[in-house]
Amino acid sequence: MISEADYENALERIRTLMDAAPDTPELDELDRLATLVEAYEEQHYPIGLPDSAP
Repeated sequence: MISEADYENALERIRTLMDAAPDTPELDELDRLATLVEAYEEQHYPIGLPDSAP
């Protein structure tokens, strides 16, 4: 299970990897971390559907 601290650390690491060059281990790491963060956010910070009020 990923903790909130793990999540925050992953976000910080993602910030450092945002300019990773194509076809590098850094870009692969960025892709993996982004997938993990997305899954964590879907579980802990779900975004509901918008209200359909006029």
